[in-house]
Amino acid sequence: MTNDLIIASSCHDRLASWKHGLDDLVKTTLVIDSLGMLRDEVVLTKPKVLLLDFDLLGSNGLANLRSLCAEARTIVIGGDISEDMEWELLKAGVRGCCRSGSDPKFLRQVVEAVRQGELWIRRTLTCRLIDELGKTSAKNKAYRTSLGLLSKLTQREYDIAVRVGNGESNKQIAKACAITERTVKAHLTEVFLKLGVTDRLNLALVLSADERNNEIRSADSTPLGGSRFSDFKYSNFNSA
Repeated sequence: MTNDLIIASSCHDRLASWKHGLDDLVKTTLVIDSLGMLRDEVVLTKPKVLLLDFDLLGSNGLANLRSLCAEARTIVIGGDISEDMEWELLKAGVRGCCRSGSDPKFLRQVVEAVRQGELWIRRTLTCRLIDELGKTSAKNKAYRTSLGLLSKLTQREYDIAVRVGNGESNKQIAKACAITERTVKAHLTEVFLKLGVTDRLNLALVLSADERNNEIRSADSTPLGGSRFSDFKYSNFNSA
């Protein structure tokens, strides 16, 4: 596994706790009290993922957060991040939020998900995110165009696409469809090509406008969001 993770906090104990279970992923652990210093380190080392202590943000942290998020996929970890604050963090470019007392195995799951391009946010923000992204008329036109291309999908491709929209991960889809994750990825690549979309978020937005989606949603599908947007698998919302 390539070392591509920086953990940044002003607290030694938090660093030790968060690092537990992430040793093979960690590139650098930083005891630091300045976002400016952290920014310099991120630019220098170019990590793929940044695990950032919420306390480092301070009162003006949101204003400086975008530059960090532009350099690394950022996860903010804190004791009690409100829904409104999580929304602001998401708009600033943060890819995930979780509680500081999370079990190391859970924290590793969050890091791995974000590392692969996913979002990890609370369930209640998913509809809010979709509504926000759908406001732009130009985007709406693009989604309507893509919607007309859904007929080009095979039944298997459509079923998998719907499961993506329902928030299922590649692993969950593979298990439900009795196929391999490699096959799921191959199908998603074809779906992206046929619909002219580049990531899972846009695929989910297209599907949200499709009436058939409401009929096919399976009762056992993971709803959008959950502790990890569940896998509204932003798999990159840029990759299959």
